[in-house]
Amino acid sequence: MKPRMIRGIPKVSHFLPASPEGNPLPLLKEPVMMNPDELEALRLVDYEGLLQEEAAVKMRVSRGTVWRCLHSARRKVATMLTEGRELVITYGAYPP
Repeated sequence: MKPRMIRGIPKVSHFLPASPEGNPLPLLKEPVMMNPDELEALRLVDYEGLLQEEAAVKMRVSRGTVWRCLHSARRKVATMLTEGRELVITYGAYPP
């Protein structure tokens, strides 16, 4: 796999569902796992408002790779929100 440029590893790596009162909900399904590439593509495009082409330059990958990472990240966030599942950011080869 071609190395990607990731701005940094976030300080928070787990997001847990909670009730409207703020109490943690029981985790009935496996967590949704997101890798740093997906998070970085989501951050650059949806948070910073860059075009996919601009994000690709920052990550030093192709626009197609950014699209795939972004598509996967958005699907994982939607799964987490609609199914009330935990989201875990995995680091794999990246240092924690």
